[in-house]
Amino acid sequence: MTTQRDASLTTGGMVRRATLARGAVAGVGAWLLGYLVAYVWKSAAISEALRGVGFVSQLLGGEAIPAWKGVSWLFLNAHFVATRFPTITGGTRTANVVTREGGSTLLLALPVLVLLGAGVVAGYGRPGGAVERAKAGGTVALGYLPLSAGVALVATHAIGDTGTAVSPDPVTAVLLAGLAYPLVLGAVGGALSSAAR
Repeated sequence: MTTQRDASLTTGGMVRRATLARGAVAGVGAWLLGYLVAYVWKSAAISEALRGVGFVSQLLGGEAIPAWKGVSWLFLNAHFVATRFPTITGGTRTANVVTREGGSTLLLALPVLVLLGAGVVAGYGRPGGAVERAKAGGTVALGYLPLSAGVALVATHAIGDTGTAVSPDPVTAVLLAGLAYPLVLGAVGGALSSAAR
């Protein structure tokens, strides 16, 4: 026989699972939308800028850098994730093309806007006040983290047969882009959803 207390726990469990699922889907959607906007906006410029590096890679037995990898680096740069480049001396240097002089600082607003929107989606209609909705908004990290970490791995580009590669910094890709950004901005968006009653 099910008691009223057991029924409320089941209902609460279903609400929690639904909240987690909604947050994860909103996080995936935010990441994909942000990447798509960056791709449409900057892929031609990125392809042109990386043409020289791609040429060197081809001379050394590798492939040209595809636009999707360059845009991946750019999108992660918008989260303050640096991209690592090999140097002629065998070392590496890091760069952020968004924050450097002449970079498109408007791209810095892109992750903020998509994550605030995802937080609003995750928190909208959630029972409770701003704190409960902020908690729901923070769940967007469940969808945003795997994509940020995954693209940091798959967007690595080997420079020919030299054993060197251009890649996003995996630590900051996980900590900044995957966790800090979606947890904070998703929570703020979730809290803002309480105003949309």
